Amino acid sequence: MDAVNLTIKGVPREIAERLRSRAARNHRSLQGELMAIIEQAARNEVAPSTGTEPVTRFGPGWQRGTKTVEQIAAEHRRMFPQPIRRGPLAVDIIREDRDSR
Repeated sequence: MDAVNLTIKGVPREIAERLRSRAARNHRSLQGELMAIIEQAARNEVAPSTGTEPVTRFGPGWQRGTKTVEQIAAEHRRMFPQPIRRGPLAVDIIREDRDSR
């Protein structure tokens, strides 16, 4: 595969710093983060909304990438449309633990 060099001129300092922070959160170099963003855009995927932390899943049946909290919540609602009605309430577990001391 032939590689092409791309250059973006005049990037505002604030945007560059946010990109560096995003790269650090994703354990990538700035170059690696920019490549991931470009690959995502080229696949026409929806970019995560501002202010959310990306979630990466690995393993069989999972595609590596990022999801917003809203996307994860929507998947959870599709997988579990009815609330769980059995089992103890969290407040009861906390009270029991507190009272056992």
